[in-house]
Amino acid sequence: AGRDKEDLVVPTSGGRYDVHLKKRQRVAVYWEEEVSEVRRCTWFYKGDKDNKYIPYSETFSKELEEAYMIAVTLDEWKKKLESPSREIIILHNPKLMVHYHPVATSDDWGSTPTEQGRPRTVKRGVENIAAEIPNGEPLQIDHLVFVVHGIGPACDIRFRSIIQCVNDFRNVSLSMLQAHFKKAQEQQQIGRVEFLPVNWHSSLHSTGVDVDLERITLPSINRLRHFINDTILDVFFYNSSTYCQTIVDTVASEMNRLYQLFLQRNPLFKGGVSIAGHSLGSLILFDLLTNQKAAPEEDEHSKEGSRTTSSNRGIEEVKEILKKLELSEYCDVFEKEKMDRQALFLCTEKNLKEMGIPLGPRMKILHYISSKTEMQCRAEPGSPLQRDPDSTDDGRNCQYRDVGLGQVSANYPQLNYKPTIFFAFGSPIGMFLTVRGVKRINPNYSLPTCKGFFNIFHPFDPVAYRIEPMIVPDLEFEPMLLPHHKGRKRMHLGKVKGSPSPPALCSCCSPQPDTDPSCLSELKEGLTRMSVDLKNNLLGSLRVAWQSFTRAPLPAVEAASTDAEAEAEAGVEKQPDTKPDETPAAVKEEASLVNVGRLNGGNRIDYVLQEKPIESFNEYLFALQGHLCYWESEDTVLLVLKEIYQTQGITLDQPLPGSQ
Repeated sequence: AGRDKEDLVVPTSGGRYDVHLKKRQRVAVYWEEEVSEVRRCTWFYKGDKDNKYIPYSETFSKELEEAYMIAVTLDEWKKKLESPSREIIILHNPKLMVHYHPVATSDDWGSTPTEQGRPRTVKRGVENIAAEIPNGEPLQIDHLVFVVHGIGPACDIRFRSIIQCVNDFRNVSLSMLQAHFKKAQEQQQIGRVEFLPVNWHSSLHSTGVDVDLERITLPSINRLRHFINDTILDVFFYNSSTYCQTIVDTVASEMNRLYQLFLQRNPLFKGGVSIAGHSLGSLILFDLLTNQKAAPEEDEHSKEGSRTTSSNRGIEEVKEILKKLELSEYCDVFEKEKMDRQALFLCTEKNLKEMGIPLGPRMKILHYISSKTEMQCRAEPGSPLQRDPDSTDDGRNCQYRDVGLGQVSANYPQLNYKPTIFFAFGSPIGMFLTVRGVKRINPNYSLPTCKGFFNIFHPFDPVAYRIEPMIVPDLEFEPMLLPHHKGRKRMHLGKVKGSPSPPALCSCCSPQPDTDPSCLSELKEGLTRMSVDLKNNLLGSLRVAWQSFTRAPLPAVEAASTDAEAEAEAGVEKQPDTKPDETPAAVKEEASLVNVGRLNGGNRIDYVLQEKPIESFNEYLFALQGHLCYWESEDTVLLVLKEIYQTQGITLDQPLPGSQ
């Protein structure tokens, strides 16, 4: 009896909701959400237009059950009951029970059921109900990812909240795990990755600023002005020291709160934590991460390792100098004295003599030192000195500005954990750094507490900017192309101008003579969705493009050799050349080997999605969708999972074509 009085709580939906059985309520655990009703379903109905059985309320189900049991016991059927909405349910026999829905509400119950509309089927129990009850999510959680939204309360083109969008992202991740990590799942090596949303917009706009804005907002074009106040102004709020502090405090405190709550509910969790940000949310996280403080012992260990590496490198440089001066026989002497390049340039004749270096070699070394010093002094005044790239002194600050330059003056809070990886979706980080005055990022720079950083963007995303050209400004190279999650190749109807990743440069997205039927299916689905909203003139242009496509695949580059065309007709796959003397494989290999510094541990940072076939018709038409596509992008989710599980030594079942 005591247990019945207690409110039994059952965690559901991967532990993100709690169901209070006594109250029949489902309550969100990690975020604020309206409490939803939970029903114990025993009686159902289904109409002609319904695609599933709908449960009656528990109270009415109890009345139906009592009437049913009386009819079965006494074998008296044709029982008539009235529902709470004054509708009629008749129990003809155990296999025929119907619910009559009157066309118009009326108190006259003398009319026959056939006059009251088409009946619904009534069913007792869940037997033989073809309900798609999900199996649930794996109990084991391997990694936790916090997701921070961008401007405004809506995060996608359907104006859904960050909670709903992250739900989609999580669902896609579960399907990607089943498709690409099946072996690891069968061997019980992995469970799943949990994604939790971080909302800062509601806290910002609950400060009373909306009331202040309302007083000064003009009454004309009311909806547009309200939209601007609620979304676009978030960028300006973040560049205000007052509201920037509110935003960073909210994001940091919310992530710390969620982390502690998650550990309380999952005491056996031993995995890592990563963070992801969309649009402005990625900039907020980047600023937070650049202002984190590494642990003192870790920082000291890093400095010690750096000093050791630098010292060893300096000794090797001295050996190279002695070899150049034909004085290799004295290498052991300098190595014994632990002489590096910097120490060598501080040497005087007296020092060299004390080391036992004869007069002739001394003169050669002193002449080399003086000549190099004189060349350095003749450097043009005001210009940065061409210092040794491996030099560890602070002279490089004249070339590289601190990434924190131009940040809004705020007290950036510290996180209670060290993120494993930082994922930026459709991020304007590069643009903001440039506007703040940061022209170049030091290749040796890395985030203090986070060693992984991936900048993922759609080629048509108008808000996204690259990071790698700020690290390697003198070299032109393309971002890494994200492979398709199914391993097939995207099909393009023409060369996309202005795309960060031209289709012609990567074999993964170049049109093939043997067109993949699934690509055709994807294009047809896209055309079907678009046909409802597009105007007649645009439909006409699409029809022309479609007709030309069905006749023959169009090349992504202008010139294709006659031999290639002949091979295409014969059904032989051949990769189109990007240059006469260079193959796509060579281009891809060269791009992946570019040294982009330590910001992502020496790995590539910029990753570009492949646009869908329908999107290649008009990049301007799909620009907004390009900025909001990441939540349901299988390619994006797969990269996130791949990089997370790679830190645990777990790889994809089959490497995707074109993946790094």
